[in-house]
Amino acid sequence: MHANRRSILGILVVAVVISLGAAIAVANLCPRARASNREPALAQLGWRLAQPVTYENLTIFPVVTSQDADTSEFATLDQALASGEAVVTEEGSDFRRTRQGVVPPRFSTGAQVNQLVFINRGKRPLILLAGEVVSGGHQDRIIGKDRIVPAGAPPLPLDVFCVEHGRWTGASEQFSAAQMMVHPSVRDKAAVDQDQSQVWAAVRGEASGVGVGNGVGSTSESVTVESTAAPAIPLSSRNLSQIIVQDAPTQSYQKIYKSSPVGASVDTFAAEIQRRFERENSGLKGERVVGVVVAFGMEVAWSDIFASSELFDSYWPKLLRSYVVEAMTRPGVRQTASLDDARDFLRPANGHIEEESEPGIYRWRKQSEGRLAEIELDALAPKPFTLHWLRVLHGDGRLGLVE
Repeated sequence: MHANRRSILGILVVAVVISLGAAIAVANLCPRARASNREPALAQLGWRLAQPVTYENLTIFPVVTSQDADTSEFATLDQALASGEAVVTEEGSDFRRTRQGVVPPRFSTGAQVNQLVFINRGKRPLILLAGEVVSGGHQDRIIGKDRIVPAGAPPLPLDVFCVEHGRWTGASEQFSAAQMMVHPSVRDKAAVDQDQSQVWAAVRGEASGVGVGNGVGSTSESVTVESTAAPAIPLSSRNLSQIIVQDAPTQSYQKIYKSSPVGASVDTFAAEIQRRFERENSGLKGERVVGVVVAFGMEVAWSDIFASSELFDSYWPKLLRSYVVEAMTRPGVRQTASLDDARDFLRPANGHIEEESEPGIYRWRKQSEGRLAEIELDALAPKPFTLHWLRVLHGDGRLGLVE
């Protein structure tokens, strides 16, 4: 009996030893699989979070990689509008594709608030990101959803949202590049909610996402930035609304930036973040910055990550200014998020999935899990890969409005 027990015990010990040995071997041979428990998106996509930079209540975590993709075959909206390779106009406008000499078809009998006409006259596919501002026409608009417009495509209806509530006139039916991205509270309502009324409310500082904090410190505080160019101004959801009403009778989003002294405060804040960002990343060896994770106070709330450093560099100036406007509407607390907080924010989503695609051109994919929303824009040609990856802390669950 004792011999049998010893024999059984011996077999169990051997089995445990073998199992442990196998687990150790797998961990050693597959470091990415081991790392994926902590930072799956980073490991699987070849990303790494570099040391963050912080100023006031804004913390930026650079996302770096040694696997920089070639995205030179794509153009951005600002580049194409500035060069004349793209045309954006109100529906029902009379204009011609001068290079091809054909008149585009009318999609409706007249201009529509939430739809424009887009023509790509260039030789490269164009990347459009939700939240990009186009200026002109009857009202300033923002792109409603990430997408790719192929070269040589026929004129297409473009879904947009208005960010200038009080104007419906204009000397020209066409639009120009505003070189501007709306701040995250507005962009969230367009990219995730797809709701015009919520976009208007967010522009006015009335949406639940504007000026929200993380419950740390006084929610009555706002960020004040000293500027040598103009008097310092604290920006909050309440005076953001006042600025739009007083300085922008048509409630134009661009007036947030152009209004003095708000514009000077945004510029000063952005310049300081940029100085620290450049200094922190100047020593990267064999790696390039392709994106950022953004925290306001202790709350990690946003990320924009691109396939290449070239694309990131193209979008970074207007993305940075959008993050600064958001930070200036939030509580001026000094607590900061950690690297682990940022890594946790990038964990894979597991939830409801929505997909749209144009065969051979692009695929748009949104996945939602609780308050997290994740949007991917994939190019399908010349080979499938993700051009832009967005993650948002979305919804009404955040704490405390800045008033």
